[in-house]
Amino acid sequence: MYIYLAEEDNFEKVPKNIYNSLGNISFSMELEITPALKLAKENTKTVLANLKENGFHLQLPSDESLEAIMARISQQTSQS
Repeated sequence: MYIYLAEEDNFEKVPKNIYNSLGNISFSMELEITPALKLAKENTKTVLANLKENGFHLQLPSDESLEAIMARISQQTSQS
């Protein structure tokens, strides 16, 4: 799983339940994402839109949707 941030090390806009589910976070790389850049597993326009609108973009490791992951996290949190 990768999380793209609009600003380096700025996790303030990442919802707490997502942030807490990430586990150990380690820096991977710094990218300058432009519309012309082709990303291997993500749509560049979607990443840029999410960075602009939300301050972050979450790249999931599977075909599971963000909504399904968030529902699972919410359920786990309510059971704790």
